[in-house]
Amino acid sequence: MVVSHPEQHRGRWRPRLDRPALVALLVGLAGVVYRLVLTLYTVPVSNSDEATFGLAALHIGQGKERPIFLYGQHYMGMLESYLAAPLVAVAGPSWPVLRLPMLALYAVFLYLIYRLTRRLCSPWFAVFVVGLLALGPERVVRDQLTVVGGRPEVKPAVLLMLLITVGLAAGTIRRRRLAVAAFGLLVGLAVWSDWLILPYLAVAGLALVWAVRRELLGWSGLLLVAGAVVGVAPMIVDNLRAEPGADSLSVFREISTKAGPLPPWSERIRGGLLEGVPLAHGLCPVDGCGRWQQWFGVLYPVLLVAGAVLAVLAYRRAAAGSRGERVAPVVQLALVAGAALTLLSYVRSPLAATSPLDNARYLSVLQLSLPAVLWPLWVAALTAWRGTSSVLGRFTGALSAAVLVALTATTLVITVLFAATGTGASRTEERQARELAVALRANGPHEVYGDYWTCNRLIFNTDETVVCGVLDGDLSPGQNRYRPYWRQVGRAQRPGYVVEVDSPMDRRLRRLLADRADAAPVREVGGYRVYHPDTPVRPWR
Repeated sequence: MVVSHPEQHRGRWRPRLDRPALVALLVGLAGVVYRLVLTLYTVPVSNSDEATFGLAALHIGQGKERPIFLYGQHYMGMLESYLAAPLVAVAGPSWPVLRLPMLALYAVFLYLIYRLTRRLCSPWFAVFVVGLLALGPERVVRDQLTVVGGRPEVKPAVLLMLLITVGLAAGTIRRRRLAVAAFGLLVGLAVWSDWLILPYLAVAGLALVWAVRRELLGWSGLLLVAGAVVGVAPMIVDNLRAEPGADSLSVFREISTKAGPLPPWSERIRGGLLEGVPLAHGLCPVDGCGRWQQWFGVLYPVLLVAGAVLAVLAYRRAAAGSRGERVAPVVQLALVAGAALTLLSYVRSPLAATSPLDNARYLSVLQLSLPAVLWPLWVAALTAWRGTSSVLGRFTGALSAAVLVALTATTLVITVLFAATGTGASRTEERQARELAVALRANGPHEVYGDYWTCNRLIFNTDETVVCGVLDGDLSPGQNRYRPYWRQVGRAQRPGYVVEVDSPMDRRLRRLLADRADAAPVREVGGYRVYHPDTPVRPWR
């Protein structure tokens, strides 16, 4: 399947796109431009988790730090901060600048999934997949644009691994050893970046072994391992230096066991399928799925089974052919298996039942499997359209076409509603955060205490002019990811407090100050109340 072919024009050779490639390019550009506008307006809203990555990018650009994991953690890599560091160093800290590399990764993701879908399935189906992925309500674009670690970079990495596998099996890659080494490097970088991608790395690795198993017994195998070691080297170095119990595996295991008692399987499956799957594919607003939007979650396991059956049948039909002819169903089966393992891993967690809205982001990697999941519907609809099936086949095809139309229409409606009415709250909150940063930067105080969701965002918005120490709601020390900030505020002779108006922290602080609350300098800025007592107030001491 040729995406383009060269055309000679005035002595120069230029590629000319065929019609599906041109349509995919235009649709993909529309999706990128839409997200660029959101990026410029800082939609979705920023938060302190993202600010932590931004501060790391600032420190990297300044040459102050070379973090391996997110400040305060030992299991989430900082690749996104390293990508943003040159831009932040040149332009200074701002949310659009911080998010530009994520926008570029999204564009790469669209391009790679188009190439892979076209190789595995058909040109116009690849256009359809790009069109679905170009749409984006808040839950989807939040995972694609915000700098919170892992998902924006690991999805293109997996697609590139699978394209390498297809090219090696088909014999279209000349530098085969170099391609295998690149595969290993991508595996290592993905492992360092985000462990959520491990199911897809496993199935991609099995597909590679199927494609070049004999070559892996020689130099190619050594290069594969060497590439993986180089990619994961930062993680290895950090774990060799870590104290007992502070290594990545121990920390991750401890976090995984803090989720509380395990709800019944029925509740976890319900949260994973009926909430998580539709949210991850953009069929619901960010505040949850209505009953009419949960249909795709019910259908999803059926589509996985249908995709697996279709891939097995295609493999059997091509059994007598070359490895290049059989690689497409193998990769399709890998995508189905990756989705199934990811979903199984998700529903094993109590969070699938207790907090499905907040944790549906962990299923955003299921977008990788969209071509394999929807391909059975496309095949059935196309067969019925051509009139080459029985009455039952035509009915199945009509039903499949209706599902594809419903999927597209629902995603489009949720996207339009978000773009038209769902961005106002984000822009208001972002404006208030900027007003607070401007006020404190100009008039102080420059050392303050606040809650987690205020502190690091405030520090990033002020380019570290204002430093904030994190407190919990009971005014005890909270989650201070970057300890130097806490120590700097602790040394301040007259620290201030920044709290949301009428929040629990605000009320507790007023009770603590008692008669001094009104006498101490207090002002309200952008929905926040700024206290600046004449003498330090540190109740935990």
